[in-house]
Amino acid sequence: MFSVVTGGAGFIGSHIVDALVQKGEDVLVIDNMKTGSVGNIQQHLREGRARLIQADLTMDGWQDACEGASRIYHVAADPDVRESAILPEAQISNNVLATARVLDTMRRFDIPSIVFTSTSTVYGEARVIPTPEDYSPMEPISVYGATKLAAEALISAYCHSFGLTACVFRFANIIGERATHGVCWDFIEKLRKNPHALEILGDGRQIKSYLEVHACVEAILFAAEKSGKGYNVFNIGSEDWIDVRSIADIVVEEMGLDGVEYRFTGGERGWVGDVPRMLLSIEKIRSLGWRPSVGSGESVRMAVKALLGK
Repeated sequence: MFSVVTGGAGFIGSHIVDALVQKGEDVLVIDNMKTGSVGNIQQHLREGRARLIQADLTMDGWQDACEGASRIYHVAADPDVRESAILPEAQISNNVLATARVLDTMRRFDIPSIVFTSTSTVYGEARVIPTPEDYSPMEPISVYGATKLAAEALISAYCHSFGLTACVFRFANIIGERATHGVCWDFIEKLRKNPHALEILGDGRQIKSYLEVHACVEAILFAAEKSGKGYNVFNIGSEDWIDVRSIADIVVEEMGLDGVEYRFTGGERGWVGDVPRMLLSIEKIRSLGWRPSVGSGESVRMAVKALLGK
């Protein structure tokens, strides 16, 4: 028996592969390598604990390799909220159609369990903060959030129609080593190009929950083993939040810079589809016995250090 990790050469996916291999599992990674890196899983490939198939989930050619798997961790997605307002068709294909293909492969080969990485953006601009899993109405304000909610609906339907078991995880902002996008990565890249000034999208007062990636993966594996059969949904995040200006301060400090001018683009949103305030209720996963070991500020500092190679 083995596990499949789609998007397993990418940011969160490769950390899941690390954790599964550490548990003694063999892993099949399926990744189109558009944002993934072989380097993220090279050691496991070399040691024979992981196999890699480079494939597009919306196409054929990868499905037969999944036969005999015990679980699919479906992490592969197009995660760029800003880009989804420019090229929505790509995200609909990569996030919705790809999920449908994964689910049909599970039905075809009797793979019993799926773990799906979703997002807090499915809630839209929630009026209840911290936001619980049973919040309604679910009204995403980005195409990205809509595609993830659509994928959740497909997973629910397959669980009820074909007896699958699912753990769906709605993430806060997950940050850390190997990230290739997001506010910490973006600020570092901007300051490397110009250490004297930093463009900050919006007014800098956007305030959200952040969680370091290792803590996130710990929560995923914990809940996947502790939850029951059928369709399960869990929020994963820290228990506090931090504003964008404070994140900029941490990045500037860790890069050893002085006198950086902050230039705000203005408005409460940094981009189309940006949710200015987000904090998830994690009472459900806490009731199983898991609690984050780090908060938002510490997660940001750990992520920045990792991205800087400290």
